[in-house]
Amino acid sequence: MKGIYRKHVLDLGCVFGWHCRYAIEQGAKSVIGIDISERMLKKAQEMTTSPLIEYIKKPIEDIDYHPNTFDVVISSLTFHYIESFDDICKKINYCLSSGGEFIFSVEHPIFTSYGNQEWYYDEQGNRLHWPVDRYFIEGIRKANFLGEEVIKYHKTLTTYINNLIMANFEVTKLIEPKPEESMLKDSSEMQDELRRPMMLLISAKKK
Repeated sequence: MKGIYRKHVLDLGCVFGWHCRYAIEQGAKSVIGIDISERMLKKAQEMTTSPLIEYIKKPIEDIDYHPNTFDVVISSLTFHYIESFDDICKKINYCLSSGGEFIFSVEHPIFTSYGNQEWYYDEQGNRLHWPVDRYFIEGIRKANFLGEEVIKYHKTLTTYINNLIMANFEVTKLIEPKPEESMLKDSSEMQDELRRPMMLLISAKKK
């Protein structure tokens, strides 16, 4: 996160507060981290010493701040857990200062479209391909994470971009991250990450 010196920052889905603490280390003036998990926020508080960070337990869909409250809003791998990206975009734009930045990552629509987020394997256990199906049918997908069923909301790339535009944001950068060359050399499994995108990063600015 560059350019956050003396900025007021909001972190939606802050989990253990990593980005909150990093923002303060980079000179942010204040940071509010919001998450729905009491357990995660308790851990975040235990790991935080700066009085410039405030953690709040609530659904990110319920944010309700005054205009010009924040200069930067960030979110890491959270928005595929909420149903309406359009609503959250409008709320974020409302509380951002003019020219404020909105930077977030989500699981890539190609990664979320089918639902179970597993490779197709042959009888010998080799990875054949990554399933992409029902891409344009947005909505609930069920996946397994660490033995637990989780609910996610698949959205198309069109939805992410157009919701930003309609909420008066200018998209400034889009990245589909892939592993660094050093990681590809050391792991054959990591090479499979070049077969489909897993994440999507978008940077936008309030007009």
